[in-house]
This record gives sequence, structure tokens and C-alpha cells, in this order.
Amino acid sequence: MSTPLAELQELLGYTFRDPLLLERAVTHPSWLQDHPDAVESNQRLEFLGDAVLQLVLTEELFQLFPTEREGMLSQRRATLSKGSFLSQVARELGLDQCLLLGGSEEVAGGRQRAAALEDALEAVIGALFLDSDLATAKRVILGFYGDLPERLALGLTDNPKGRLQELVQPRFGNEALRYEVTSVEGAHHARAYEVAVFIHDNQVGTGRGTSKKLAEEAAAAAALETIAAKTGE
Repeated sequence: MSTPLAELQELLGYTFRDPLLLERAVTHPSWLQDHPDAVESNQRLEFLGDAVLQLVLTEELFQLFPTEREGMLSQRRATLSKGSFLSQVARELGLDQCLLLGGSEEVAGGRQRAAALEDALEAVIGALFLDSDLATAKRVILGFYGDLPERLALGLTDNPKGRLQELVQPRFGNEALRYEVTSVEGAHHARAYEVAVFIHDNQVGTGRGTSKKLAEEAAAAAALETIAAKTGE
């Protein structure tokens, strides 16, 4: 029977040589309160992982945008490494199901806290770096990020699915929008989804992404552009 940590490693495309490093990376500080024999929480690994992530993103953005100045590169990096963005990526990887939480934190909904997910993702990156090397960490990080320009476009667009719903609902009703996966390509740890969005039976946009959620957001953004072009807004 597959475990959340096994599924996480499959999605990462990397199997840890030292499983204890990965276990430590998902150990929330609250776990130590209920398990005093536990060695350490993920806080130190988070500190390391944050630095590794910043370096990987900095180098990749430097190569992707050779004509951009420091200010814009810094802005792009900030978008890709902000807390809400990292917690979204953590959920895509199923990290919420991997967290080791103390009882009180579990009851308080800690498994869905953005800060806990952000910290865990950075800790996993730190553990990955210690378990392998920088080149491997870079490969895995860029693998689960997917296409960075695509991520940036979605990160800088304010909730395209929500805006499309707000636009469509008054005219066509609450149930008018429908998202449909039209194709799935690639290995399990490197999937590419294509999604079409419909208003009733009329297709109004398509999008691709490294997760179903990203593909749906890209489809919604495309639909908004189409509608704006037709209405002149």
C-alpha cells in the first residue's frame, strides 16, 4: 500500500537515500510537543531549503530573461517564492497529507495552514540538497515548478477562475461554467494537462499546465482574453 511519503517521492521523481531526512522535512514543530523522543523538527532544513530555492530560481531566471534588469528579476523571483505560491505548490505535491503534526495543531487545522506548507516545502528542498547535490536539487525543483514563464503568468494574474465566474454568473447562472480535461501527457512525475473551459456547450478557452489546477487557471485566463477581445473591454 502506497504511503503519502512514497507518493511524494514519486511526484518529485526522486527517491531519498536517507528516508529519515525526508521524514524530518515533514515534521512540524508541534509534533515534538507530543513526541519528546523525536530528534528535530523541520525548521533547520527549512532555513537551508530557502537558500537553495532562492539560488535555483535566481540562476534559472537569469538564464530565461537575459535582457531584464535586476529589479524585474527580483520581482519575478519574489512571485515564485512567496508564501502563498509555495503553499500552492506544496498542495500540488500532496505535502499536506505528509505533515507530522501534534494533536492540537491537527485539530486546529494546521494541515492546511499556508505557513506550515510553505515551511515543509522549503524543508523538503533542504533535505533533497543534503541527500544529493545542487544539480539534482535544481532538476527536481524545476521539475515540480514546471514552466516558469507559465507559473509567472498565472502568479501575476489575479484568480482567473474567480474572475471568469464573476463575469459569467450574472448572465448565464451559477452552473454555466464547466472545465474538462482534454489530454494528459508525460510520466506520472512530469504530467502535462490540457483543459478546455465551456460556457454551457460553447468552448471559450483552453490551457495547459503541469497540474489540473494550473491548466484550468490557464484556460480561464484564455477565456477572459477571448471575451475581452469580443466585447472590447
